[in-house]
Amino acid sequence: MTIPLLEYSPVSQNQRVAGYEVPGEEQPRIFSTENLLSPSDLDTLIEAAYRQIFFHAFAADRERFLESQLRSGQITVRDFIRGLLLSNTYRRSFYDLNSNYRFVEQTVQRVLGRDVYNEREKIAWSIVVATKGIVGFVDDLLNSQEYLDAFGYDIVPYQRRRVLPGRTEGELPFNIKSPRYDEYYRGKLGFPQVIWQTTVRSYVPQDKKPKAGSPAQFLDMARSISPRSNPPQRISALNIDYERAVPYRK
Repeated sequence: MTIPLLEYSPVSQNQRVAGYEVPGEEQPRIFSTENLLSPSDLDTLIEAAYRQIFFHAFAADRERFLESQLRSGQITVRDFIRGLLLSNTYRRSFYDLNSNYRFVEQTVQRVLGRDVYNEREKIAWSIVVATKGIVGFVDDLLNSQEYLDAFGYDIVPYQRRRVLPGRTEGELPFNIKSPRYDEYYRGKLGFPQVIWQTTVRSYVPQDKKPKAGSPAQFLDMARSISPRSNPPQRISALNIDYERAVPYRK
């Protein structure tokens, strides 16, 4: 008997609030197979899918077979996203190096285009991962009514309503808010490393740097030299014995 998904209450996030802003450069670009005009547009759509799921795909991370099926129309964009989520790259980079809770958080961000509502949603989807595995978890996300209403079968998922009008800053991108590796694995892999510097470095533009032969290059060397000279003797004129100071000639 399959355990039903644990109920969780949604909260008011940006994507759940009706938007009245005028589309502009700050709005997310929607990639869909419904409005493709040339083969280069399909290449751009594939790159957007890699960027959404992997953030960056190297040559060894690309799924050539899935790309060929998408180009020939054998699969939809939703099927292509499913193949990327079930690939060895995604499993090795996200599932193997994170806990189930963090894996759920990162996958929900990339698939549904929003943050998890609360800890209860993390627990609910973590139960799905534990009982159905990664395949069942990914299928439940892609078959959810939220995904079908937001992206359907032809749209690449994206971060919904990241920028709001009237705010100085929008929501941070998911790749910055929740990096690929957890804190434990970041320390285990050796990054980030904290380097303490005792000297304060200042930036000097290239046009203001001294050129070859400039006296400014020798200014520090001149300041480092501290010559020592004999200080002048301070003798009062009242203490001088002129009778003995003048040589006597015999």
